[in-house]
Amino acid sequence: MQDTLYEAEHAAYRDSVRAFLARHVVPFHAQWEEDGVVDRGVWIEAGRHGLLGTDVPEEYGGGGIEDFRYHCVLSEEITRVGASGLGFTLHNDVVAPYLLDLTTDEQKSRWLPPFVRGEMITAIAMTEPGAGSDLQAVRTSARRDGTDWLLSGSKTFVTNGICADLVLVVARTDPDAGARGFSLLAVERGMQGFERGRNLVKMGMKAQDTAELFFDEVRVPAANLVGREGGGFVHLMDRLPQERLSIAVVAVAAAQRVFELTLAYCKERTAFGQPIGSFQHNRFVLAEMATELEIARHYLTKSVLEHNAGRFTVQDAAMAKWWTTELQKRVLDSCVQLHGGYGYMLEHPVAKAYVDGRVQTIYGGTTEVMKEIIGRSLGV
Repeated sequence: MQDTLYEAEHAAYRDSVRAFLARHVVPFHAQWEEDGVVDRGVWIEAGRHGLLGTDVPEEYGGGGIEDFRYHCVLSEEITRVGASGLGFTLHNDVVAPYLLDLTTDEQKSRWLPPFVRGEMITAIAMTEPGAGSDLQAVRTSARRDGTDWLLSGSKTFVTNGICADLVLVVARTDPDAGARGFSLLAVERGMQGFERGRNLVKMGMKAQDTAELFFDEVRVPAANLVGREGGGFVHLMDRLPQERLSIAVVAVAAAQRVFELTLAYCKERTAFGQPIGSFQHNRFVLAEMATELEIARHYLTKSVLEHNAGRFTVQDAAMAKWWTTELQKRVLDSCVQLHGGYGYMLEHPVAKAYVDGRVQTIYGGTTEVMKEIIGRSLGV
């Protein structure tokens, strides 16, 4: 069936993204995997090419276009070339809404221009060693000292954590207020007491820097409070649907890419005198993947359009996130199997996609948490 999500302007943007990736990312990504981090210069180039902050108002240097389809194009093309080290999606899809929706005019003037230029890399720090999906278990805290905040605690699994110049930190600012006791504090590179731990060694996404962060009485100015004091939990819940939709976009793109590689392989690779795709079992496996991907793509199209229209709900996002990421996991596993020994070799794009994609059912809220959200929405 014809995909009706994109229009001519999105196709033109896709061409520019592909050209950027071919020149500035693909030739270097293998080295970045070895280094465990991408070169900061690629962020500056992305800013020059208009890939950061497409929805940031023009007065701050952004594209001024509130259309999530541009985010989708960027994520799809990054996924298509297997550039899992780029943290642009976290920057654009996850952090940007906080800076656009919750900041003061002064904060926007201070942060958005370098955000768009790629000079200021961003991250958000939620997870702690003892608090993952249960955000109310967060122990990192901040207390008043005059008009400033003194922030103490630690975070882990922070995407862009090594490179980040601005980190939105979820902290407990009122220990007696329950869910209304959390706030978001913007911690900037160089603040005294702010330390980065090691660059964590992961199963996949080797070029994506993921770090532990430590805060020892970090003095955060009152001007770095993002949103309402005590409103942190609500601010997070309001913006998680876009994060989960972004993950779903990557899931479908990754599964589609590997399926296409596998289909071509099954037509070319022979066993017992015939293409392996002509064996009934393998043909059925390919048919199942093709069908599920087609259905997922159409649900994703509807989801993106609903999000653009402001009607995409927490429950919609949970459905999209768990279904597409679990589909990605199934498809990639089947594709590794169909490739046989080659599918187990990390230099092969199928194997790399397999280890890069395994985290998809975990971050942004696990599959189990997504099902809990859906179940509660049903009144059970």
